[in-house]
Amino acid sequence: MSKDVIIAPTARSWRDIPQPVKPRAMSREGKWRLTTSVLRATGAAAVIGVVAWGLWEVACALQENPQKMPEAARAVPIKQLELRTDGVLGNEWLARTLALPKNASLMELDLQALRLKLMVGGQVNAVSLTKNFPDTLKVQVGERSPVARVMANWRGEQRALVVARDGVVFAGEGYAAALLATLPWLDGVKLTRTEDRYQPIEDMGLVAELLARARLDADHLYHTWQVVSLARLRSDEVIEVRTKPGTLVVFSANGDFFQQLAKLDYQWEALATAPNPPRKIDLSLGREVSVAFQPLPTLNLVPHSQPKSKL
Repeated sequence: MSKDVIIAPTARSWRDIPQPVKPRAMSREGKWRLTTSVLRATGAAAVIGVVAWGLWEVACALQENPQKMPEAARAVPIKQLELRTDGVLGNEWLARTLALPKNASLMELDLQALRLKLMVGGQVNAVSLTKNFPDTLKVQVGERSPVARVMANWRGEQRALVVARDGVVFAGEGYAAALLATLPWLDGVKLTRTEDRYQPIEDMGLVAELLARARLDADHLYHTWQVVSLARLRSDEVIEVRTKPGTLVVFSANGDFFQQLAKLDYQWEALATAPNPPRKIDLSLGREVSVAFQPLPTLNLVPHSQPKSKL
């Protein structure tokens, strides 16, 4: 005998009963307070904006036409020099080089003349000067970086100068002695002097590329380099490097410096146990590498017999 299955309805809870709640209406006083607070905030923001805009307009007008500045403000002496640089020069160099008259004001400055004074030494290659009234001169400079050293007559005395990647020769102020000592010397170059500076050294960009590649990929070899010669660069298209142990390394100026340095590194490691360092390693022969040694001196192991003196 079959029985019908009766499915009882699912029990419902009070949460299932819709309970629409009408949001509480804001009173008239609340609406007024909200409106006045919004108006006050908007008014304050507008006042700040107008004041900032006015100050900006006044500053721009004074920068473009300082003649509009009151006479008392134009006579204010310079109190601050602000220097920004990407190199090593400091505020002492800036004050000494500019040599501004005492109590000089911004209105008296010739920015173009000051720019030339800052660039005359060769270490600075870009200058930007800005008058920030009433009493601040802002100076931003870009500096050259040295890649090698050279001996030259500088203002009546022989001294070491530095050479940048673009061949410009300059005194190199502000660099630590330990840093300059890591730079190789240049040889086989002719310096031409004009007025207070030397003409840039030709083909220095190629030499700088070799030095940069050596420092990046073979720093242990670079630190043994003492002299870099350009004597045969024009005639034979080679760059010669004299190492501290006395080995002459010849690089092809037209070859891949990375591959040549890799060959040099291999040869240097293979010859590490040799009794004497090689006299010459020539990397300019393409796929071949020529290594030459200094002949060892001949030793006479049999002493010469000395005739006996007659009594």
